[in-house]
Amino acid sequence: MAHILVVEDDSDIASLLARGLGAAGHRVDWADTTEAATRLLARKRCDAAIIDMMLGDESGATLLAELRSQGHRMPAIMLSALSRVEDRAEGLEAGAQDYVVKPFQLSELLARLEVQLRRAEPRQAPITLGRLVYDPTSRTATLAGAETTARPVVMTEREGDLLAYLMTRPGQVLTRGELFDALWAQHGGSTENVVDVYLGYLRRKFSNFEPYGLALRTLRRRGFVLSVENPE
Repeated sequence: MAHILVVEDDSDIASLLARGLGAAGHRVDWADTTEAATRLLARKRCDAAIIDMMLGDESGATLLAELRSQGHRMPAIMLSALSRVEDRAEGLEAGAQDYVVKPFQLSELLARLEVQLRRAEPRQAPITLGRLVYDPTSRTATLAGAETTARPVVMTEREGDLLAYLMTRPGQVLTRGELFDALWAQHGGSTENVVDVYLGYLRRKFSNFEPYGLALRTLRRRGFVLSVENPE
């Protein structure tokens, strides 16, 4: 969930955005003037902003340029009824990452926003254990020291989260309940059996981790442990 600032003087459009963003799981604050937006950002941190180019007699581009000068670096999308190249250039030069012309499809705007939110995510450092190197940002795993022609293993989001959890706790016995609570409980709709399913996915993708100098074991009535077997 991201915290989105909507700067829009048209209450109907602002309401549409608030409902759509809320349905997509985001938290929304609305400001209808540049002054209100500036005051809000002085009190709260927002992950992204959607700003109308024309706020009555005020300019959304001027507002964004001022926010950038104050050090605000959240991604911003400009909304405008103006579609000329000059108008787009003004919005982008003010510091916007994208420019959407009214009228717009809410689904397209949400998709563009998600792109900007992903790009703004801080890059996470790769995790290394044995000869396994996992990059959480790209969700790819590679064999350390392997030739460049070796194909990386691509993870789904939940596979990657499980792999990272195991790799950062080498040699620790992790219960099924602990893994479930850490990675699945907050999402709902699953049982603890999902842990066994995803551990099976990892075992198949990594040939039970033997090529990586690791072993993933199931300890009866205790849990699971990923350990280094052949450190080199």
